[in-house]
Amino acid sequence: MKSPATRWFFLIALLGAASSLCAAQTYTITDLGTVSGDNYSVGRGINFTGAVTGSAGSNTTNVSGVFLYSAGKMTSLGTLGGKVGIGNGINSSGQLAGYATNATTYRAFVTVDGKLADIGDLGGGSAVAYGINDAGQVVGSAVTGDGSNHPFLYSDGKMIDLGTLGSPNGVDWWNSAQGVNNAGVVTGTSYDVNGNFFGFIWRNGVMTKLGTLGGSWSEGYAINNKNQVAGLAYTENGSAHAFRLTNGKMLDLGVLQKSGTTWGFAINDSGVVVGQATFNNTYHAFIYSGGKMKDLNKLILAGSGWTLLEANGINNSGQIVGTGLRNGNEHAIC
Repeated sequence: MKSPATRWFFLIALLGAASSLCAAQTYTITDLGTVSGDNYSVGRGINFTGAVTGSAGSNTTNVSGVFLYSAGKMTSLGTLGGKVGIGNGINSSGQLAGYATNATTYRAFVTVDGKLADIGDLGGGSAVAYGINDAGQVVGSAVTGDGSNHPFLYSDGKMIDLGTLGSPNGVDWWNSAQGVNNAGVVTGTSYDVNGNFFGFIWRNGVMTKLGTLGGSWSEGYAINNKNQVAGLAYTENGSAHAFRLTNGKMLDLGVLQKSGTTWGFAINDSGVVVGQATFNNTYHAFIYSGGKMKDLNKLILAGSGWTLLEANGINNSGQIVGTGLRNGNEHAIC
C-alpha cells in the first residue's frame, strides 16, 4: 500500500463451519504483531495450517526483513545482506519463497533449514520470487543475459526460463510468473508481440494467453489445484475487474461499487477469490464466494476498529491474510 501510515497485517478466520458466504457470517481478526524492534508488518502468504509469511520492518530505519508466523510466534529470517526482504509464498511444509536485497540487487530465495537461500537468476543478475508449491517449485521473474525480464519456474535446483507471449525488446517489465499449483501449472503476465500484456497459463512447456473481459489487457495472479486462475482483466469500456478463469472461461467478478477497480490476488481450491477493490479513493479487501463479491469490512465484528485494505492470500479453510488499518496504523492481520 502507498500509505504513510505504519503497516500491519491481518489473519481473519470465518466464525462457524459454513462454507458459503451469507449475511450472517462474520470473521474474527488476529493481529500477528511485529518482530521486536520493528513497527510494521505486511502479510503476503498463508498455508493450510495458518502459518503466514510477509515482511516486518521499521519506518525509522527503512529496513525490513522476511518473517514466518507460526504457532502464535513471529520469527525474523532477515534479508540476504541488504535492507529489504519479503516473503511472498509459503507451502504446506512451511517453506518460504520471496525476494530480498543483497545490498546491490534483488535476489529470489527459498528457505532451506529455516534460512534464506538464493536461487539464482537467468543470467542478468537479478530475480524475484512470488509463489511456491508443495513440491518446492518456485515462480517469479528474473533478468536474462540480454537484460530482459522473463517469468521463471525454479524446480529441482534449476531455474527454467518460461519465455514470453512474444514481448518485443524493451517491453518486458511486467513479464512475470505469479502463482504455481501442485501440478506445476503456472500463471502470470506477459507482453505479446504487439506490446499488450495478458495473463497466461504455462503448462508442459507451453504458454497460453488467457484473454480479457472484452478489453485490451489482463493479468494472472494466482492458480489453484483445479487450474482455476484469479487475476485482473479489462472490460470493453476500459474498466479493470477481478476475474476467475475456469476451464478456459473468464468470469467477471465485478466491483464493490458502481465503478472502481478490483484485483483478484488469491484463490483457494474451492474457487473462493480474495483481493482488493478501489472506489471513491478508498481501498477495501474483498472476498468472492457463492457468486457474490463482498466487502470484508462488512463481515467483521462491528466496533473492531479495523479497516481491511487488501486480502493477499486464502487457504482451503477460508483463513485470509492481508493488510488493515487501525488507529491510523496499517497492520498485517489474519
